[in-house]
Amino acid sequence: QVQLVESGGGLVQAGGSLRLSCAASGRTVGSLAMGWFRQAPGKEREFVASISWSGGITNYADSVKGRFTISRDNNKKTVFLQMDSLKPGDTAVYYCNAAATPGAPLNRLNPSNNWGQGTQVTVSS
Repeated sequence: QVQLVESGGGLVQAGGSLRLSCAASGRTVGSLAMGWFRQAPGKEREFVASISWSGGITNYADSVKGRFTISRDNNKKTVFLQMDSLKPGDTAVYYCNAAATPGAPLNRLNPSNNWGQGTQVTVSS
């Protein structure tokens, strides 16, 4: 079983930056694709970014391309989301997710049940 703990959220002005972290535990973490999703008030949870187990393949939602960067440190079992040029529309609770199967890509449409508790990101205008 994988356990995920997010941190790094907070309040920032538009145009600012934040770096989210997701600390993972579990024997197979190093072989799992990981990703970030977010959920704004009154909206469904949506995909933000994903990274393969090796870190060699990344994918982003169109709304964050060029502004957000996902990365991972498998030695530290941590995944990061660097968020730059933040906009009020980025305000949401951000959740970390781990793929269900080692070596498989993250399923952005039907993510696994491996979720963290979330971290709040608020961007003021």
